[in-house]
Amino acid sequence: MSKNKLSKFADMATYPHVFQPEDSTPTPSHTFKLKGRWAAEFFQNSNPIVLELGCGRGEYTVGLARRFPDKNFIGIDIKGARMWTGATESLQLGLKNVAFLRTRIEFIENFFAPDEVSELWLTFSDPQMKKPTKRLTSTYFLERYRKFLVHDGLVHVKTDSNFLFTYTELMLQHNNMEPLMTTRDLYNSPEFAADKQFSPLLQIQTYYEQQWLARGIPIKYICFKLPHDNPLAEPEVEIELDSYRSYARNKRSSLDKAK
Repeated sequence: MSKNKLSKFADMATYPHVFQPEDSTPTPSHTFKLKGRWAAEFFQNSNPIVLELGCGRGEYTVGLARRFPDKNFIGIDIKGARMWTGATESLQLGLKNVAFLRTRIEFIENFFAPDEVSELWLTFSDPQMKKPTKRLTSTYFLERYRKFLVHDGLVHVKTDSNFLFTYTELMLQHNNMEPLMTTRDLYNSPEFAADKQFSPLLQIQTYYEQQWLARGIPIKYICFKLPHDNPLAEPEVEIELDSYRSYARNKRSSLDKAK
């Protein structure tokens, strides 16, 4: 591990708003101390709690927290060296409505109690084109989210990936769930600029998002409610794969389509 990474980990160990539990396995030996108590004991208010899953550098978590002071935001990722950026910025800004949690998203239900979270953000998640069970908008993950998200809680998806966006649309259709807002070109959608609820989204661009835009790849966005009462099933439809893997890298597979 580089000295730079070690320094960042040392910094975060002293940050009061960063949580790096040692026991983050699927079946933890003890209950995480803030599970069910985030609002009362950490944020010390009753404002809605919003999670960003796979927050990376935490730019979006911090950006949302600055624009929505009446909500509490928690950025979640396993890569602490990246998370350091947003954790440090939020500390320097004195933001009281931001926290960061270092864990794998597969274990997310270990850290939040039923109905504790109001909204989820999935920003530029790996589309996992070959592995539906690891796709963050799959029904496998939606079932996890139901364990702590309020009934009809909001799920926001922002992505460069046409595959992930199309898959998410088909998943919603297959489960009779209507999106509240959807666009395949966020920054060229007049309805977003005119909508007071969604227009702040146009003001936040992460480093990697700017790379996609510079490359001419439009940003897709979809928002939907996640109910608790309907059964969920995966769509059995083949979708054209993205022609690239990530910024400045080629397509990862010789296949053209996947479910």
